Amino acid sequence: MNGIPATMTAMGWDAPGGPEVLRPENVRVPQPGPGQVLVKVAFAGVNRPDVIQRQGFYPPPPDASPLPGLEIAGQVVAMGQGVTWPFIGTAVCALVAGGGYAEYCIAEADQCLQVPTGLPMAQAAAMPETLFTVWHNVFERGMVAEGETILVHGGTSGIGSMAILLGKLFGVKVIATCGGPEKCEQALAIGAAHAIDYKAADFVEETLRLTEGLGVHMVLDMVAGDYVARNLKCLADDGRHVTIAVQGGVRAEINMAEVMRRRLTLTGSTLRPRSRAFKGALASEIRDTVWPLVVEGALRPIMDQTFPLAEAAAAHVRMEQGAHIGKIVLAVG
Repeated sequence: MNGIPATMTAMGWDAPGGPEVLRPENVRVPQPGPGQVLVKVAFAGVNRPDVIQRQGFYPPPPDASPLPGLEIAGQVVAMGQGVTWPFIGTAVCALVAGGGYAEYCIAEADQCLQVPTGLPMAQAAAMPETLFTVWHNVFERGMVAEGETILVHGGTSGIGSMAILLGKLFGVKVIATCGGPEKCEQALAIGAAHAIDYKAADFVEETLRLTEGLGVHMVLDMVAGDYVARNLKCLADDGRHVTIAVQGGVRAEINMAEVMRRRLTLTGSTLRPRSRAFKGALASEIRDTVWPLVVEGALRPIMDQTFPLAEAAAAHVRMEQGAHIGKIVLAVG
């Protein structure tokens, strides 16, 4: 690894806590193993799981970096054994299991996507985590098809905005819930068919009104808790309910007789602990199905603010305040 320094700056913490525990530290530059590449990071995405990890509630997998950061964009500077692509010098973005808040980061080669000409690196870094999550949970696990209608909570979040963007591109009508009229306007501007201010109206009543009593084909749920029973009321018969976060609590009470009578499907997933083989296969499908839309410029993430790596604490504060629209990224390079 000629020309690569022995150590690098990364953001970590001594003990879990609030955003203020984040601080720069000097650590060794990791070396890529078989099937891996080393990326000199230009930008890193900031995601809700980073916040939860910093709080001490979302430990990384045993074989992952303990540093936060689940998505990066940068340039490949070293290749591990058996890697045939991406080559050294290739600009890539990648889903990673940790370590993104650093000057260098290990990525699985088969989880890398080449950054096309015309896609800024900051936007490239804002795509992998939300794109992988939404594609798997809405289009694979949620089995959403063209012409269907879905309900997405948190319509202006990184996940929510990506769900709206992909829905529009693949012929899916998205009803989004948002906290306040300004965020509703933003969701509509992104491409939602309808936006419901959950602070001013009952989203169940509004969803049924907007669908003329039929309900939606799928709900993308990031809240869980007491939202689950309400979400089920929004579903049409044979509807699918997919949970990807539990911000409202891990327990829910539902009427199982209603689930049986209406043939509802409840499922959910977390991406980070899935196997390398699974995430590699998911990347391959995205590369074939969705990435051409990125190459041609039809898909671009909704961007919020960029913070320097050293100001990761401020980025976390912004995310926890919930005022952001789209993705927050860290400028590393």
